[in-house]
Amino acid sequence: MSNDVRDYPARSSQDGLSRFLGGSPLSVAFRLVLLSILVGVVLSAIGFDPLNILNSIRLLIRRLYELGFDAINWLWRYFLLGAVIVIPIWLLSRLFAPRGR
Repeated sequence: MSNDVRDYPARSSQDGLSRFLGGSPLSVAFRLVLLSILVGVVLSAIGFDPLNILNSIRLLIRRLYELGFDAINWLWRYFLLGAVIVIPIWLLSRLFAPRGR
C-alpha cells in the first residue's frame, strides 16, 4: 500500500496531462502530425505554401493600412468564408463531446 501512496503524485500529474491533452501525449502528437499532413495536402492543392501564407498576412496588414474600411469588408468576407467551416465543426465537437469532467 505504501508503494501506491508514493506513486500517487506521479500518476496524478500524468492523468492531468492526459486529461488536458485529450489522450496520452504520444497518441495526441501522432494524431496532430497526421491531421497537419492532411491539412497541408489540402492547402497545397488549393495553392498555399508557407511563404504564401506569410505574404498573405503582410498583404492583410498593408490592406488594412492603405484601404481603411474597404479592408474591413475584405477581412469580413474571409472571416465569413472560414466561419462556414470552423463554426459547424466546433459546434458538432461540443455537442458530441462527452459530458462531465
